[in-house]
Amino acid sequence: MIRTILSVLWAVFFLIVWIPVLGIEWIIGKFNKEKMDTSSLHIVQWALNRINIICGIKLTVLGKENIPADQAVLYVGNHRSYFDIILSYTLMPGLTGYIAKDDLEKVPLLSTWMKRLYCLFLDRDDMKKSLKTILKAGDQIKAGISMVIFPEGTRNKGEEGSLLPFKEGSLRMADKTGCPVIPMAISNTGSIIHKGAARPTHVVIEFGAPIYPKELSKEEKKMLGAITQERIAGMLKEHQATYFQK
Repeated sequence: MIRTILSVLWAVFFLIVWIPVLGIEWIIGKFNKEKMDTSSLHIVQWALNRINIICGIKLTVLGKENIPADQAVLYVGNHRSYFDIILSYTLMPGLTGYIAKDDLEKVPLLSTWMKRLYCLFLDRDDMKKSLKTILKAGDQIKAGISMVIFPEGTRNKGEEGSLLPFKEGSLRMADKTGCPVIPMAISNTGSIIHKGAARPTHVVIEFGAPIYPKELSKEEKKMLGAITQERIAGMLKEHQATYFQK
């Protein structure tokens, strides 16, 4: 329980004490937007890493060499916990926005930092707004900002290694922009919080080989979600066999 309390206190401390930094970053952005973006990215990655340390998370990272260094990409991951975001964000090599549920937009200060880092909020109950969000994400990719999406649409509470069906429409931005899709397999984040308390946990995050929509046939493009899901499922299975066998 002490880890949970400390991580929450740290998050509150950061959001409140660093309010002046938001103002400083805004001023920097008036003169050098790229410098503001990079600075904000590093500040948030540093803050999130503190949470990971407090919670005692051991992180194994695989496949970072699969992330293209010269262009924005769409990361597609499985989703079991809020720690999917906390952990993966610390690994992003460049400016990256997440597509998150719209409930987070209502959280003061947190939503301000998220918007500063190009995160978008998805209203899953309004198809028109959802489509608008996906199209905006595509525009951000064209502008050089990578995006992350969890196409299961909600946190999967099933057996470790299982996946909910991917929503094909959520990957439309990749088809429209032609950007590489990076399958991102995340294992064991669902075990971090147990009975309301954070506990030391081994988590594996793997970035798979890029999928290039332009290299797919017309029929394959229609199944981009299913293809990506299959890749992630394979990596999750390998994680279980290699790292989590009892």
